[in-house]
Amino acid sequence: MHKFSVAPMMDWTDRHCRVFHRLLSKEVQLWTEMITTKAIIYGDKNRLLDFDAVERPLVLQLGGSEPDEMAQCAKMAQDWGYDEVNINVGCPSDRVQSGRFGACLMQTPEIVADCVDAMRQASDISVSVKSRIGVDDMDSYDELVDFVAQVEKAGCDSFVIHARKAWLKGLSPKENRSVPPLNYDWVYQIKRDFPQLNIGINGGITSIESSQQHLEYVDSVMLGRAAYHQPYLLSEVDSMIYQKTVKKNSTLSREQVLLRFIDYMKTQNNQGVPIRSMTRHILGLYHAQPNAKKFRQLLSGKVVELTHLYQWLDFLDSGRQV
Repeated sequence: MHKFSVAPMMDWTDRHCRVFHRLLSKEVQLWTEMITTKAIIYGDKNRLLDFDAVERPLVLQLGGSEPDEMAQCAKMAQDWGYDEVNINVGCPSDRVQSGRFGACLMQTPEIVADCVDAMRQASDISVSVKSRIGVDDMDSYDELVDFVAQVEKAGCDSFVIHARKAWLKGLSPKENRSVPPLNYDWVYQIKRDFPQLNIGINGGITSIESSQQHLEYVDSVMLGRAAYHQPYLLSEVDSMIYQKTVKKNSTLSREQVLLRFIDYMKTQNNQGVPIRSMTRHILGLYHAQPNAKKFRQLLSGKVVELTHLYQWLDFLDSGRQV
């Protein structure tokens, strides 16, 4: 069981972001953005599913509600080498609702159970579910229990629960990340009521220290935007969450991480990947550090080149102000 993961975030946790995050932690479990089953089945499978081996352990998150399609994609996830496949039952966006997947599936646990069953029959890969604690008028803890119980019966033994309800009517996806109140106690109680299940918690968690506190009650913790905007906090995960012995001076400095990512960007750029599509993920590398604003400005200019990053490192090495 992976105790700590970076949440799947649309338009953010692409393969370049994940390689960057892996430089900061060897143990953290990484997740893809949510990918719809139809996109995989009818689209460019290589573009959507390919990943660098260094990203593992890696979870493929699927958006869908048709058991046959979910089964096909689970089999492909296994063939591609993913460690786990996850069903998105938490995203509240209008586009997701129109496709009848995401958070609206909490209202139909029997469909989620059918998907889990089909996926398990089609593959040997681990299947998990990421949900909310409720949706719209689904207000009671008993309804959350019923959802988990039905999906467990289909063979799912791993859940990640965002400790907020989702309001599909009246709130935007952005508001759904902050307006509904957090209710960590319900997630803790699910673990007590289903001790045989792996229960992860998500929502409003912003530090490694608070992650450690949650792990006293649940099996795993997931960070989203905090990990993206302050990525260097991932450098503490291996020692503080996994209790890995870290040799003195073995933790990579921000500069060492940047140099390694520059090497990666060179290779990718030679294959036609635009520099900006990769540098956008490292804007927060110097969060709360001297000249952090200058670093962000450097990567937000009209033209972004790798030479700018070497200039940045030269300035830091010389001790001069950028």
